[in-house]
Amino acid sequence: MEYRRLGDSDLNISEISLGSWLTYGGGVEREQAEGCVQKAFEVGINFIDTANVYGRGKAETLLGEVLSGRERTSYILATKLYFPMSNTDRGLSREQVLKQIDLSLERLRTDYVDLYQCHRYDEQTPLEETMEALTEVVRAGKARYIGFSEWSAEQIQAALDLPGVEKFVSSQPQYSLLWRKPEREIFPLCASNGISQIVWSPLAQGVLTGKYRPDDPPPAGSRATSAAMGGFMDRFTSRPVLEAVERLRAVAEEAGLTLPQLALAWVLREPNVASAIVGASRPEQLEANASASGITLSEDTLRAADEALGDVVVR
Repeated sequence: MEYRRLGDSDLNISEISLGSWLTYGGGVEREQAEGCVQKAFEVGINFIDTANVYGRGKAETLLGEVLSGRERTSYILATKLYFPMSNTDRGLSREQVLKQIDLSLERLRTDYVDLYQCHRYDEQTPLEETMEALTEVVRAGKARYIGFSEWSAEQIQAALDLPGVEKFVSSQPQYSLLWRKPEREIFPLCASNGISQIVWSPLAQGVLTGKYRPDDPPPAGSRATSAAMGGFMDRFTSRPVLEAVERLRAVAEEAGLTLPQLALAWVLREPNVASAIVGASRPEQLEANASASGITLSEDTLRAADEALGDVVVR
């Protein structure tokens, strides 16, 4: 496993990181989740990403239990807030920032998180209020650094322009061979301001593993067959996309790689990307994904990948 500096922080995080969206405390049984966390450490993953809303606190609770026996400095832990936790608890107001960090720390069984992230932008709360509250959290020692997920370039710049507040070090956008929207505005702005990307869905909800074939039903036990985990896959499971992924499989084979290795190495070719978050329901998936760290793709392979995908790419 190779490691990259996270923005202007002093955190060196693994190129492949472990996420818990839709899985831990939700669609994956506890024994499997524990096995995945154990395997993550074995393969050199040191960055674990979660959020208060994942499983409505269940993902944080499970991770807190599983990680409780490990030396706190042996892993880098990130969580998020914004989405509703109850009928009255949501958003990025000062009250919510201060309340939700304490609840997350309690569930995670730790005194601090390394990275506290705004899960989305809150249009209902003044940005100054949010940033001042996040600054309080950092200066109280409850979070080391702050980040955001899926903010626009204008929102990012507005936060950067505020005086006297803590500065963001991370951005968490969706990014993959099939979804390239952040390249246009987000990556350049962040790169020039010491903000790294920690990207989610680099395998496009598992479609870039090649497990879903155009003429076959989804494999039994896969995310697409799960009521708990399959609700976000529609945009990637159309026939044109699956046919393009079949063409991409041949590109990976020509390069001597598996399809997941190609997809993850493609994401990591971008210097502003510090880590690619992968979900896993089985330990062997993590081992396979971790093997993408350190792979350099040739220009011929990059060009062939673009040609294989054609116009199914969202830019």
